[in-house]
Amino acid sequence: MGELVLRRRSEPKLGGEVVYEVKLGDDFLMSSLFTEGEIALARLGLSGLTEQPLDIVVGGLGLGYTAATALQYPMLRSMLVIETMPEVIDWHRRGLVPMGKALTEDPRCRFIQGDFFNMAGMDGAGFDPDTPGRRFHAVLLDIDHAPDHVLHPDHAGFYEPAGLRRLTRWLHTDGVFALWSNNPPDEAFLRRLGESFARVSAEIVQFPNPYTGEESSNTIYVARTK
Repeated sequence: MGELVLRRRSEPKLGGEVVYEVKLGDDFLMSSLFTEGEIALARLGLSGLTEQPLDIVVGGLGLGYTAATALQYPMLRSMLVIETMPEVIDWHRRGLVPMGKALTEDPRCRFIQGDFFNMAGMDGAGFDPDTPGRRFHAVLLDIDHAPDHVLHPDHAGFYEPAGLRRLTRWLHTDGVFALWSNNPPDEAFLRRLGESFARVSAEIVQFPNPYTGEESSNTIYVARTK
C-alpha cells in the first residue's frame, strides 16, 4: 500500500513537545497530537456493555491508543489486536512508540498479524487463529480514513451491507461494532449499518487543533446487535 514511516519529532508550536507520526505513502495515518478519536472509539464502543468478562477485537494497531484505552476497563478479559503490517507490531514490541510497553506487558493483549478485512469475511475462520469461529463482545475498527475513503480498494466491500452482515457472525448476540472515521457523519453509511444492526448512532468527537487554532472533529459510529 506504500512506504510506511514512523517518525518522532519535536513540535515548536507546543514548546518542543515530542510528537509521533505515522505515514503510509502520502497519507498521514495518525499523530500522537490527535488521539481523542482513538480513545473515544474504545470508550464509546465499550460503553453499555455489561457482560463480564469481555472479549474484544481491535482492528488496526497504529500508535495503540484505542487498545491502551480498552485495557483500562477492568471487565476486559482478552483483546486481539489485528494489524496487517508486521512493522507496526514490531514498533510496539521494541518500545519505539508511547503505548508499546503498556500493550506488550499486559497479558490480556495479543497481537495478531493479519488482514482484518479477510478475517471478517464469510470464508474465513474469524479473528482468532487459535479458536476458529470464536465470537466477541465488541469489534473496534480504526484502519481506513472513512467508510468512503479507504486505504486500499479491497477494503471497500466491508462497508457495504453484505460486508457488515458478515461481521455480525463474529459478534455475540448483544455485541457492538464501533468504527472511527475522519469525516463527518454519513447518513448513507448509517442506513447501511441499520440493515445489519438493531441500533446505530454516530457520535462527533471534537478536539483542539494547534495548527489551525480551531477545533477539529472525528466521528465514531456505534452499532449494536440488540
